[in-house]
Amino acid sequence: MTLVHPESLPVVRIGEIVHEENTRRWLIDPLWGASSVGVIGGAPKCSKTWLALDMALSVATGTACMDKFAVPEAGPVLVYLAEDSLLVVRERVEGMARHRGLDFGAIPMHVITTPVPRLDRGPHRAQLLQTARRIRPRLLLLDPLVRLHGIDENNAGEVAGLLAYFRSLQRDLDLSVALVHHARKNGTRGVAAGQGLRGSSDIHAFGDSNLYLKRASEQLTLTMEHRAAAAPAPVTLELITTDPETTHLAVTAELRDEPGRSLQERVLELLTQADGVLTRMRIRDTLAVKNERLGVVLEALEQAGRIRRTATGWQRAT
Repeated sequence: MTLVHPESLPVVRIGEIVHEENTRRWLIDPLWGASSVGVIGGAPKCSKTWLALDMALSVATGTACMDKFAVPEAGPVLVYLAEDSLLVVRERVEGMARHRGLDFGAIPMHVITTPVPRLDRGPHRAQLLQTARRIRPRLLLLDPLVRLHGIDENNAGEVAGLLAYFRSLQRDLDLSVALVHHARKNGTRGVAAGQGLRGSSDIHAFGDSNLYLKRASEQLTLTMEHRAAAAPAPVTLELITTDPETTHLAVTAELRDEPGRSLQERVLELLTQADGVLTRMRIRDTLAVKNERLGVVLEALEQAGRIRRTATGWQRAT
């Protein structure tokens, strides 16, 4: 029984909170939580928009995201892409739909066509709210965040107000909100992916589900994090362009530790396969390990005489 008194906040006894058998619900399993807000982050040219549109198409049609991640329940999607023309958006989604054998004309994906909205302003916030109420999307995709406001992204107070608006949309309408956001151009090496996002650290902390794309040499890696669930293993992605009519993202491998194989063994194998010198960054990105953990392993292998440091990187000791 909810208790409400004049000029007081509503409360409920803890035992009366409705219990669900499965409290972890997924919009895309295990990529994005249901009714979750968060960020799709990464540097330019890391396929952030391709990933975002793949997610949107998957939710709208109930088909697997990147042919791998299941969508438990399909529903309408509302998207706004500030940096792409409507024709480009159509061509990208149509190609992905053709790849999946979908009826393009029947897809319940709705694209906002207005000039860039300013979601730090009341009138545009109200318009987006009314649009979402009318369409009732399961997913609201906004790409990129930087084009949707006029605030100082480094000002925590201003950022908090904007993020609170997105949180209110999520709670009021029971939808997921995905914000495409850029990483810093000169991000600090070795820090967690979320800490490399542009602007206030509140943007990273805001997310219930966050996705990070990173390109190292020719390898594109996707890492995932969730507030209320364990992070899945990172995966490598590739934009498949063999047929220009069906261009789409695909998962090419899971970067999961193999049972019984230590990180030392994996480092040694990688350096052997390379038959030359690899930088610490290349080793870290290829093996998808934390910089600090890798440093400990490199030091131990060097002290054991199994690898050596050169002016340009690391190599197997002869």
